[in-house]
Amino acid sequence: MSLFLARLFLRLTGWQPEGERPEPAKFVLIAAPHTTNWDFPFTLAFARVFNLKILWMGKHTLFKGPLGPIMRRLGGLPIQRHLRKNVVEQTADLLRNAADELVITVPAEGTRSRVEYWKSGFYHIARAADVPIVLGYLDYKRKRGGFGAAIKPTGDLKADMDLSRAFYADKVGKYPENFGPVRLREEDELEAGSNRSADTVDASAGTA
Repeated sequence: MSLFLARLFLRLTGWQPEGERPEPAKFVLIAAPHTTNWDFPFTLAFARVFNLKILWMGKHTLFKGPLGPIMRRLGGLPIQRHLRKNVVEQTADLLRNAADELVITVPAEGTRSRVEYWKSGFYHIARAADVPIVLGYLDYKRKRGGFGAAIKPTGDLKADMDLSRAFYADKVGKYPENFGPVRLREEDELEAGSNRSADTVDASAGTA
Protein backbone atom coordinates (compact mmCIF):
# COMPACT_ATOMS: atom_id res chain seq x y z
CA MET A 1 0.00 0.00 0.00
CA SER A 2 1.42 3.38 -1.02
CA LEU A 3 1.60 6.28 1.42
CA PHE A 4 -0.93 8.21 -0.68
CA LEU A 5 -3.46 5.36 -0.62
CA ALA A 6 -2.91 4.78 3.11
CA ARG A 7 -3.61 8.42 3.95
CA LEU A 8 -6.58 8.55 1.58
CA PHE A 9 -8.07 5.38 3.07
CA LEU A 10 -7.78 6.71 6.62
CA ARG A 11 -9.14 10.12 5.66
CA LEU A 12 -12.17 8.66 3.88
CA THR A 13 -12.96 6.36 6.81
CA GLY A 14 -12.49 9.10 9.41
CA TRP A 15 -9.49 7.52 11.17
CA GLN A 16 -6.38 9.30 12.45
CA PRO A 17 -2.91 8.16 13.54
CA GLU A 18 -1.99 8.80 17.16
CA GLY A 19 1.36 9.00 18.92
CA GLU A 20 4.83 8.35 17.60
CA ARG A 21 6.59 5.71 15.55
CA PRO A 22 8.11 2.97 17.76
CA GLU A 23 11.83 3.52 18.35
CA PRO A 24 13.22 -0.06 18.31
CA ALA A 25 14.55 -1.27 14.97
CA LYS A 26 13.37 -4.82 15.59
CA PHE A 27 10.32 -5.88 17.55
CA VAL A 28 7.30 -8.11 17.78
CA LEU A 29 4.09 -6.16 17.14
CA ILE A 30 0.72 -7.03 18.64
CA ALA A 31 -2.29 -5.62 16.80
CA ALA A 32 -5.36 -5.62 19.04
CA PRO A 33 -8.26 -5.71 19.59
CA HIS A 34 -8.84 -8.03 16.60
CA THR A 35 -12.58 -8.44 16.06
CA THR A 36 -13.13 -7.86 12.32
CA ASN A 37 -11.54 -8.32 8.90
CA TRP A 38 -11.35 -4.52 8.69
CA ASP A 39 -8.47 -4.66 11.17
CA PHE A 40 -6.19 -5.87 8.37
CA PRO A 41 -6.39 -2.89 5.98
CA PHE A 42 -6.34 -0.45 8.89
CA THR A 43 -3.18 -2.08 10.27
CA LEU A 44 -1.49 -1.91 6.87
CA ALA A 45 -2.53 1.73 6.44
CA PHE A 46 -1.24 2.83 9.83
CA ALA A 47 2.01 0.91 9.33
CA ARG A 48 2.54 2.79 6.07
CA VAL A 49 1.72 6.17 7.63
CA PHE A 50 4.18 5.50 10.46
CA ASN A 51 6.78 4.31 7.91
CA LEU A 52 6.90 0.78 9.29
CA LYS A 53 7.48 -2.15 6.99
CA ILE A 54 5.77 -5.03 8.75
CA LEU A 55 5.59 -8.75 8.20
CA TRP A 56 2.45 -10.39 9.53
CA MET A 57 1.74 -13.98 10.47
CA GLY A 58 -1.41 -15.61 9.10
CA LYS A 59 -2.77 -19.14 8.88
CA HIS A 60 -1.36 -20.96 5.88
CA THR A 61 -4.77 -21.43 4.23
CA LEU A 62 -4.88 -17.69 3.49
CA PHE A 63 -1.97 -18.14 1.09
CA LYS A 64 -3.55 -20.80 -1.11
CA GLY A 65 -4.88 -20.05 -4.57
CA PRO A 66 -4.66 -16.76 -6.48
CA LEU A 67 -4.60 -14.63 -3.32
CA GLY A 68 -1.35 -16.23 -2.13
CA PRO A 69 1.06 -13.97 -4.08
CA ILE A 70 -0.93 -10.88 -3.06
CA MET A 71 -0.82 -11.86 0.63
CA ARG A 72 2.93 -12.39 0.45
CA ARG A 73 3.42 -9.08 -1.33
CA LEU A 74 1.55 -7.41 1.52
CA GLY A 75 4.04 -8.90 3.99
CA GLY A 76 2.31 -12.15 4.88
CA LEU A 77 4.12 -15.08 6.47
CA PRO A 78 2.15 -18.35 6.18
CA ILE A 79 1.99 -20.20 9.49
CA GLN A 80 0.90 -23.75 10.25
CA ARG A 81 -0.41 -23.31 13.76
CA HIS A 82 0.01 -26.94 14.82
CA LEU A 83 3.79 -26.51 14.44
CA ARG A 84 3.92 -23.98 17.29
CA LYS A 85 7.43 -24.70 18.59
CA ASN A 86 8.95 -24.63 15.12
CA VAL A 87 7.19 -21.34 14.35
CA VAL A 88 8.59 -19.69 17.49
CA GLU A 89 12.14 -20.82 16.73
CA GLN A 90 12.05 -19.87 13.06
CA THR A 91 10.52 -16.47 13.70
CA ALA A 92 13.00 -15.71 16.48
CA ASP A 93 15.84 -16.65 14.11
CA LEU A 94 14.40 -14.32 11.48
CA LEU A 95 14.46 -11.42 13.95
CA ARG A 96 17.91 -12.23 15.31
CA ASN A 97 19.49 -12.52 11.86
CA ALA A 98 17.87 -9.47 10.29
CA ALA A 99 20.57 -7.00 9.32
CA ASP A 100 18.32 -3.97 9.48
CA GLU A 101 14.84 -3.11 10.70
CA LEU A 102 12.29 -5.88 11.06
CA VAL A 103 8.79 -5.80 12.53
CA ILE A 104 6.79 -9.00 12.80
CA THR A 105 3.09 -8.78 13.63
CA VAL A 106 1.85 -11.76 15.59
CA PRO A 107 -1.90 -12.52 15.95
CA ALA A 108 -2.02 -12.80 19.72
CA GLU A 109 -5.76 -13.49 19.74
CA GLY A 110 -5.51 -15.85 16.78
CA THR A 111 -9.06 -15.21 15.59
CA ARG A 112 -11.71 -12.48 15.22
CA SER A 113 -14.01 -14.39 17.58
CA ARG A 114 -13.84 -14.06 21.35
CA VAL A 115 -11.26 -16.26 23.04
CA GLU A 116 -10.53 -16.60 26.74
CA TYR A 117 -6.76 -16.78 26.23
CA TRP A 118 -4.25 -15.15 23.92
CA LYS A 119 -1.72 -17.34 22.15
CA SER A 120 1.65 -16.98 23.84
CA GLY A 121 3.81 -17.27 20.70
CA PHE A 122 4.44 -13.51 20.53
CA TYR A 123 5.92 -13.56 24.04
CA HIS A 124 8.23 -16.51 23.43
CA ILE A 125 9.37 -15.16 20.06
CA ALA A 126 10.32 -11.83 21.64
CA ARG A 127 12.17 -13.50 24.50
CA ALA A 128 14.03 -15.90 22.22
CA ALA A 129 15.03 -13.12 19.83
CA ASP A 130 15.80 -10.68 22.68
CA VAL A 131 13.58 -7.98 21.18
CA PRO A 132 10.76 -5.91 22.71
CA ILE A 133 7.03 -6.32 22.24
CA VAL A 134 5.23 -3.22 20.95
CA LEU A 135 1.53 -2.93 21.68
CA GLY A 136 -0.27 -1.72 18.57
CA TYR A 137 -3.94 -0.80 18.72
CA LEU A 138 -7.02 0.08 16.73
CA ASP A 139 -9.57 1.92 18.84
CA TYR A 140 -12.85 1.92 16.94
CA LYS A 141 -14.58 4.08 19.53
CA ARG A 142 -12.29 7.03 18.89
CA LYS A 143 -11.18 5.98 15.38
CA ARG A 144 -7.53 6.19 16.36
CA GLY A 145 -4.65 3.83 15.72
CA GLY A 146 -1.09 3.78 16.93
CA PHE A 147 1.42 2.17 19.24
CA GLY A 148 2.07 1.91 22.95
CA ALA A 149 5.33 1.50 24.78
CA ALA A 150 7.88 -1.16 23.91
CA ILE A 151 7.85 -3.91 26.54
CA LYS A 152 10.99 -6.02 26.97
CA PRO A 153 9.91 -9.45 28.26
CA THR A 154 11.51 -10.15 31.63
CA GLY A 155 10.41 -13.73 32.15
CA ASP A 156 7.97 -12.62 34.83
CA LEU A 157 4.96 -13.55 32.75
CA LYS A 158 2.28 -12.05 34.98
CA ALA A 159 4.09 -8.74 35.46
CA ASP A 160 4.72 -8.40 31.73
CA MET A 161 1.12 -9.28 30.86
CA ASP A 162 -0.17 -6.85 33.50
CA LEU A 163 1.36 -4.06 31.40
CA SER A 164 -0.51 -5.31 28.34
CA ARG A 165 -3.77 -5.63 30.27
CA ALA A 166 -3.51 -2.07 31.52
CA PHE A 167 -2.76 -0.75 28.05
CA TYR A 168 -5.66 -2.45 26.28
CA ALA A 169 -8.19 -1.81 29.05
CA ASP A 170 -9.63 1.26 27.29
CA LYS A 171 -9.18 0.13 23.67
CA VAL A 172 -12.41 -0.78 21.89
CA GLY A 173 -12.70 -3.13 18.92
CA LYS A 174 -15.33 -2.85 16.19
CA TYR A 175 -17.22 -5.66 17.94
CA PRO A 176 -16.34 -5.20 21.63
CA GLU A 177 -18.07 -8.42 22.66
CA ASN A 178 -15.50 -10.36 20.62
CA PHE A 179 -12.51 -8.95 22.52
CA GLY A 180 -11.81 -11.38 25.35
CA PRO A 181 -9.43 -11.20 28.31
CA VAL A 182 -5.82 -10.16 27.76
CA ARG A 183 -4.45 -13.29 29.36
CA LEU A 184 -2.26 -16.30 28.55
CA ARG A 185 -3.18 -19.84 29.50
CA GLU A 186 0.34 -20.19 30.88
CA GLU A 187 -0.47 -17.60 33.53
CA ASP A 188 -3.20 -19.87 34.91
CA GLU A 189 -0.86 -22.85 34.75
CA LEU A 190 1.82 -20.99 36.68
CA GLU A 191 -0.74 -19.80 39.22
CA ALA A 192 -2.09 -23.33 39.64
CA GLY A 193 1.44 -24.66 40.11
CA SER A 194 2.16 -21.99 42.71
CA ASN A 195 -1.03 -22.88 44.58
CA ARG A 196 -0.16 -26.58 44.52
CA SER A 197 3.29 -25.79 45.94
CA ALA A 198 1.72 -23.68 48.71
CA ASP A 199 -0.71 -26.48 49.55
CA THR A 200 2.19 -28.94 49.77
CA VAL A 201 4.04 -26.65 52.15
CA ASP A 202 0.93 -26.21 54.29
CA ALA A 203 0.37 -29.94 54.40
CA SER A 204 3.97 -30.62 55.37
CA ALA A 205 3.85 -28.00 58.09
CA GLY A 206 0.89 -29.78 59.61
CA THR A 207 2.60 -33.18 59.98
CA ALA A 208 4.28 -34.31 63.19
